Amino acid sequence: MLYNQARKINISLLVLFFILTYLLPLNSRLLWQPDETRYAEISREMLQSGNWIVPYMLDIRYFEKPVAGYWMNNISQIVFGHTNFAVRFSSVFCMVLSVLVIYRIAKKMWNNSHVAYVASFIYMSMFLVFSVGTYNVLDSMLSLWIAVSMYSCILAMKARGIKEKLSTWGSVGFACGMAFMTKGFCALVIPVIVMLPVTLYQKRFIEMLKYGPVAIICAMFISFPWVLAVAQQEPDYWSYFFWIEHIKRFVSDDAQHVAPFWYYIPIIFLGSIPWVGLLPGALFKNLKECKSNENMFFLMSWFILPIFFFSISRGKLPTYMLPCMSPLALIIAKYGVDCDCNGKMKVLKINSIINLTIGVLAIIAMIIFGLVIQKPLYERDELSKIALGVFVFCIWVIVSYLCTLLNAKYWLWVAFCSLPVSLCVGSIVPNNTVNSKLPQHFINQHHHLLINSRYLMANNVGIATALAWEAQNSNIYLYNTTGELAYGLEYLDSQYRLVRSEQFITWLRKVRKKGQVLVFFLLRYKTDLPNIPKPDEIISNSRMVIAVYHQQ
Repeated sequence: MLYNQARKINISLLVLFFILTYLLPLNSRLLWQPDETRYAEISREMLQSGNWIVPYMLDIRYFEKPVAGYWMNNISQIVFGHTNFAVRFSSVFCMVLSVLVIYRIAKKMWNNSHVAYVASFIYMSMFLVFSVGTYNVLDSMLSLWIAVSMYSCILAMKARGIKEKLSTWGSVGFACGMAFMTKGFCALVIPVIVMLPVTLYQKRFIEMLKYGPVAIICAMFISFPWVLAVAQQEPDYWSYFFWIEHIKRFVSDDAQHVAPFWYYIPIIFLGSIPWVGLLPGALFKNLKECKSNENMFFLMSWFILPIFFFSISRGKLPTYMLPCMSPLALIIAKYGVDCDCNGKMKVLKINSIINLTIGVLAIIAMIIFGLVIQKPLYERDELSKIALGVFVFCIWVIVSYLCTLLNAKYWLWVAFCSLPVSLCVGSIVPNNTVNSKLPQHFINQHHHLLINSRYLMANNVGIATALAWEAQNSNIYLYNTTGELAYGLEYLDSQYRLVRSEQFITWLRKVRKKGQVLVFFLLRYKTDLPNIPKPDEIISNSRMVIAVYHQQ
């Protein structure tokens, strides 16, 4: 009776956290450029054109990613319409499925429902997880398929009959195929580099060689129809995707987002908040048990090897660490429950104190960076945002303090520290950031100009996709910039969309005879417009300027 009641309470807390963190804020937050506006617009154009094979952005070929992530976004937009909620829901849906997979992995490893629940709750409440899981990028989808492939690997290692082995290795291939269709070849590397040491450890390497081809065949069966279809429509897709998006990004000195080898260490620590206090002890315990416990060896391989793989790559992004948070949540959950069961409450109490410290430091940072420094993040008329930020982190401090009481009996409740941040983060963002990274509000304020203008232009690809999404019009010209569309703009049928600064006067004279022209400029802080003909109207905020040219 008491067990069932505790189980109901646990599920209720999990559902409450999910609704308040993952669902409630989705539609109220503005879309970030370039990521969210990019994926929103690509899927909108897919639905509009009916071409679900070749990705286009602004009607220009976009070969940077495969297509499965766009398909999920397409379905979300079909169900929920042209809304911010629809743009982000596919990420949320994948995170929910990931939570269920983590629950099943924990249950399979330890046959303990409480550990499985704690692992799910810890994973869902990790800072990196809910930040990416409520943000429209493809990493949450990749993380789901990596988790499914790892779960399938566990089942394959425990399978006994031939039929069971064939089905489990087949499911490994299915998950790998979907991961490849979401993010490309790097998604295939992670299961391989994890399973090699695991099979050697469990003395099943020959078994992997025997049944591994089943996984390869299933992965090919899932991906080959699209692989062949996109090659038929765009013969150079795979040349660009393989060499530029994989080889060059991995080893080239001029790769995007170049960062040092140790870049992911602080990302892991910050991403595991509010459980960072348990991280050192959990990893130490896991390393200690690896020699005698195959489950712990599996989790450590899953956690360490992808980090090493992504660390040797030249290009790095924080979101690449999302697949590593799944095994980390399982490691921390087992450690935390063991501490609770063995009466080692000091460790759990220390974690709450660390979160209390984080809250206090955040309050101090809000005040210093908001008011004190020479170039504050916030402007003078944004005192209400600073006050709201201080209030949010005061709640963080209070929740952390309450978790230290009663000898940390309610240590899991520290997850709720982040709730006020999730609910209010859209109202705390400084205006300077809003005006450069969240253009949706400014564009909507002047939506009538978009509708009444025949030609739209932007000097930034992210702003261009935001314009296209809001106007539901992909025919956006680019002023003196190529960005991530550089390759697509080399095609003859797309070259006219790029207007260089020296061509602008001629282009403007020609097109404004046919209708009104709007040019959106994203400017650096305290810089002026480029040398262009004097507009008929100028509308601006601190970072964005709309130049209006009436029809002549």
